Amino acid sequence: MIVFPNAKINIGLNIVARREDGFHNIETIFYPVKGLCDILEVVSSLDQKESLIFSQTGLILNEPDENNLCVKAYHLIKSYIELPPVTIHLHKQIPFGAGLGGGSSDGAHTLVALNKLSTNPLSQKKLLEIALKLGSDCPFFIYNSPCYATGRGEILNPLDLNLSGLNILLVNSGLHINTGKAYSLSNPKPSVYKLPKSIATATELWKGIISNDFEKVVFDLYPEIGLIKDELYKMGAIYSAMSGSGSTVFGIFNEKPKYELLFSDYYTFYQKL
Repeated sequence: MIVFPNAKINIGLNIVARREDGFHNIETIFYPVKGLCDILEVVSSLDQKESLIFSQTGLILNEPDENNLCVKAYHLIKSYIELPPVTIHLHKQIPFGAGLGGGSSDGAHTLVALNKLSTNPLSQKKLLEIALKLGSDCPFFIYNSPCYATGRGEILNPLDLNLSGLNILLVNSGLHINTGKAYSLSNPKPSVYKLPKSIATATELWKGIISNDFEKVVFDLYPEIGLIKDELYKMGAIYSAMSGSGSTVFGIFNEKPKYELLFSDYYTFYQKL
């Protein structure tokens, strides 16, 4: 089977508190961007001797295969269900370290695909538990619809949020942000505005009430990322923010923006939602 692990953006991200386990409690809204995706092929092959054959093309991160979340997902779910020998091929298109959740999406979509190959598939609840072992963002991609997230990002409440008809532009400078460092430099505090209430207001009002706490840290370290956000507003964005811990910045527009010349040196992705 072939599936298409998609990206996500964070609309608002409040770092609420540091936890004793080393993680942080956050408050955020995950929104899927299904036009930007990787391509994942999972095929059962009873004739192959190896239990797993993994390969990857497209954007390549210089890491051993065992560190790939698709491979980790295979070994995790195999401890719960019987699987035939499989071949997994990942064609990577979502930028790495960009705040778009590409790796998490790959891992979660691998879990779902492998579960479908099993004669005794797991429930969604169990898949969510396994996905959390892969990473804090992974459970979201099991739902893969707008969610209000708390805790580490794993406590998910589906949200009635529909941005259909609007336009989104993602701009990535190519800078890789170390999430751990960004968290260490942050200043956790209870959020002033509760996101479910804020997101229910008109999109044009989000600029004043919905923010990403990582922006202060990241923009201080990499001012050019902050300049991208400024440019998106100058282009007419009704809302712009950094996604996750960066480095991708997105803008939401009423009309399709003319961006090709301005961001010609950056990775860009445009979609009508």
